Amino acid sequence: MPDTTLAQRLANFAVAASFETLPPEVVDSVRKRVLDILGICIAAAPLDTSAAARAYATEQGGIPQAHAVGTPGRMPATLAAFVNGVLAHSLDYDDTHLPSVLHPSATVVPAALAVAEAVGADGQATIAAIAAGLETTVRIGMAGYDAQSGNSTFFEHGQHATSICGALGGTVAAGLLQGFDPERLTHALAIAASMAAGLIEANRTGGTVKRMHCGWAAHAAVSATRLAAHGFTGPASVLEGRFGFFQAWLHGVFNASAISAGLGETWLVPGIFFKPYPANHFTHAAIDAAISLRRQGLRPEHVATAELGVPAPIVRTIGEPVEVKRTPQTGYMAQFSGPYAVAAGLFGGSGLGVGLADFTDRLANDPARRALMAKVTVAANATCTEIFPHQFPAVLRVRTNDGRELTEEVLVNRGGPERPLSYDELATKFRDNAGHRLSAEVAQLTLERVSRLDRLTDVSGLLAPLSNPSADAASRPAEPQGDPHARV
Repeated sequence: MPDTTLAQRLANFAVAASFETLPPEVVDSVRKRVLDILGICIAAAPLDTSAAARAYATEQGGIPQAHAVGTPGRMPATLAAFVNGVLAHSLDYDDTHLPSVLHPSATVVPAALAVAEAVGADGQATIAAIAAGLETTVRIGMAGYDAQSGNSTFFEHGQHATSICGALGGTVAAGLLQGFDPERLTHALAIAASMAAGLIEANRTGGTVKRMHCGWAAHAAVSATRLAAHGFTGPASVLEGRFGFFQAWLHGVFNASAISAGLGETWLVPGIFFKPYPANHFTHAAIDAAISLRRQGLRPEHVATAELGVPAPIVRTIGEPVEVKRTPQTGYMAQFSGPYAVAAGLFGGSGLGVGLADFTDRLANDPARRALMAKVTVAANATCTEIFPHQFPAVLRVRTNDGRELTEEVLVNRGGPERPLSYDELATKFRDNAGHRLSAEVAQLTLERVSRLDRLTDVSGLLAPLSNPSADAASRPAEPQGDPHARV
């Protein structure tokens, strides 16, 4: 098939990206992302919104094809993708690509696993499909990145690039697992482009709808491929056309080379950042800086004042208004608070240093943490601003009660390509996420199966043990509310 349009180029690339052609670092990256998403889905299972997603999916009925976390039995692949996509994005714990600020795996992995289970795909085909889907998502997202402003044009227009671009990436993954040739995959991409959606107003004024975005994108992805399989078609010029995707979302201003340059030769997938901590990514370097000072002997009661220096564009997200950020009312609000990030790091926590257990409503209101947060200011730092948005750095300066001045710089994020997380570290994150909702046996079985994903003859064994309703355990965390000052 000719590749005269962007959609055709993506389709030709994806079909050619067989497991045998993938670089080893891409295979390793995909395996880690599957483990990461499964753990996050398990951890998110008790949320009220997760229960709502499962209830919605269950009441639809349909052909049993694939499993969803926390739901007994199978459901249609579209609905399994929906449920798992909702869970994957609900805790702000899923991976992030920089500088596009996309969360690619929360859509692509649920869509791929649902279809893989429905068609009986093996692990190698699943890995190749996920890899191509992630690469597609990131490249389309980067086409909307404005290097001059250092920001995503999608976000400036109030659009959730994660779900908008993820619907297309998920379509690539789902189509490959169904054996699509480039022509049919191009049609599926064109169909999915009419389904891609997501608005981020809830980040500003509240609501839980953002949790639904990746689920609906995964649902759209699987639906688009099934419609293409039944004969629906779409325009090959769907992305760059006069009335196409980029005109509709970005007013026609986009970078086509971000999609096509090095496609199939230079893979962006290994550069997607894992999240070591369950909080807004802007807070991670602050957590790392505080952990480092703690390891050097600093304790919360030693702090007289602290200044958290961050890139200027993110002060509004994690530092303003400061009286709100110093007094988060819920664990969810704490996830978007610079002062709380410093407190979490200094007090020490679970998981990889700070885990889900450290972002509860109780701890957000803990008097000792409140007392420390009251001493923390958040300010723009020139060094950090220069690095942003390729990293989300921080400089933490502390004056102690005995007059010492301590400074800790974290200019490179943990979990990115320069400070990668190993499989063992991601296994620790998985156990922290799944430990209270899975038996030790099932958790270990999942870890082992994902570690040899490329050798599985059928991937249905990944999700089937996680569909037990015990994943929706009675120890239900308090329902967090939207933070009106959150951005990503």
